[in-house]
Amino acid sequence: MSLTTSDAAKPTIVLVHGAFAESSSWNGVIAALLADGYDVVALANPLRGVRHDADYLRSALAEIPGDVVLVGHSYGGTVISNAATGLGNVKSLVYVGGFAPDAGESAADLAGRYEGGTLGDTLTAVKLPDGGVDLYIIHDKYHAQFAADSTEGDAAIMAATQRPIVEAALNEPSAEPAWKSIPSWFVFGSDDKNIPVTVHRFMAERAGSKRTIELEGGSHAVGIPEAATVVELIEVAATSVET
Repeated sequence: MSLTTSDAAKPTIVLVHGAFAESSSWNGVIAALLADGYDVVALANPLRGVRHDADYLRSALAEIPGDVVLVGHSYGGTVISNAATGLGNVKSLVYVGGFAPDAGESAADLAGRYEGGTLGDTLTAVKLPDGGVDLYIIHDKYHAQFAADSTEGDAAIMAATQRPIVEAALNEPSAEPAWKSIPSWFVFGSDDKNIPVTVHRFMAERAGSKRTIELEGGSHAVGIPEAATVVELIEVAATSVET
């Protein structure tokens, strides 16, 4: 049985959250896309490692008939970059404050390439039975670090529901990325403290972004208060599939 129904007129939009977030972070985007007649899947990203998470996404994509637009936030951008390589049904990639690594690069490599990232100072670690560690953003630092352009109340809920990422995932190198063969679009905030804006600009230019939107004052979670802008860009990417 397929995960979604097939509609030849519109591609399915698959949303992949990143670290320190979860699927409900896409709620504003989802509501608008559904209202516009798109089938949407907000994947529960395992956050266990680049290869592991990309394989999980590929398995989910195999259950979706027709064309797909993949959208990744933060580390979710790394996941879509790896999962879509070689998949004929993925027609567009949209990076929402997302990593777009080249082969051999990790999220940690890219985040530290230019000055401006302050994530490391806000993290706490939980030891895992296998000897690894899960990383969380400390609750009282979440608003300023991750979602400064959201309300304090919304950021508090996000902090409470955040999903941790295993530390090794942030240091795991990417394989050959899909953005080299699949058209991409980028949107990000100028005040992102997880991924410095200079890094976003570098990744968008390197990937040959079809359209790049830099939102003044936007945080790492810019897609929450600016959901309408994100939806507009996703639909531009989706329309490019339809035509």
